[in-house]
Amino acid sequence: MSPQEYCENKAAASGSSFYASFRFLPKPQRDAITALYAFCREVDDIADECTDIGIARTKLAWWREEIHGLYAGNPQHPVSKALQGPISTYRLQEQHFIEIIAGMEMDCEQNRYANFAALELYCYRVASVVGLLSAAIFGYRNPATEQYALDLGMAFQLTNIIRDVGEDARRDRIYLPQDELAQFGVSEIDILHGHETPKVRELLDFQIARAERYYDKALGELPQEDRKTQRTGLMMSAIYRTLLREIKADGAEKVLNSRTSLGSLRKMWLAFSTWLRN
Repeated sequence: MSPQEYCENKAAASGSSFYASFRFLPKPQRDAITALYAFCREVDDIADECTDIGIARTKLAWWREEIHGLYAGNPQHPVSKALQGPISTYRLQEQHFIEIIAGMEMDCEQNRYANFAALELYCYRVASVVGLLSAAIFGYRNPATEQYALDLGMAFQLTNIIRDVGEDARRDRIYLPQDELAQFGVSEIDILHGHETPKVRELLDFQIARAERYYDKALGELPQEDRKTQRTGLMMSAIYRTLLREIKADGAEKVLNSRTSLGSLRKMWLAFSTWLRN
């Protein structure tokens, strides 16, 4: 298969809410964002699936060299080959790809975060930087759009963390800041063993409120002149924010033992209705 077909298959197999939004883009942008997403899936799968930290580090180091090779004009991997055109067309920065890899290395090396400042660095690397790259592909004129992209990426990653609390705990990963667990009187045992308690609900409602603030901040920062070109990000926001609110409505503590999701048709409707409004 061609490099682009490889990326399409990688993106489609993930079942991501993001993929539903890509379909509304013109083909050149759709191909570029799909290749970017496939890159993120490649390195994220290493962090998620490699139980041997040494092997994971080696694979991520290979990707770091592959990105250097891509920018030197010598890509080897199908994803890198698919990115070769977009990095020039949309002026995608090499350092942003390296930051994403550094975020995945954090995932390999630690499974707890002492406070929100530590978690914020992780979210910046694995999500906010992706937001910057995505915004560049979608196109913008006002530099203020970059801050919108950073904060929207943060909102998305915080939503992912909340949605996946139980799933992550079963892999012995707790992204909720340790000092905030203590603040709400929640123990690691509560998280690891899926104890659905009022204290856990309060802790997770606190996390949801923080994510909502990032959505509000991001959407308030998007310049009016760039709303049309950034519609795909707004569609993603509509889908993810709806998911966040579903989690809260269902009882946030339930994420410890089940995964809240939106059906494909609902995601497509949210994406389409957002596209029409913007």
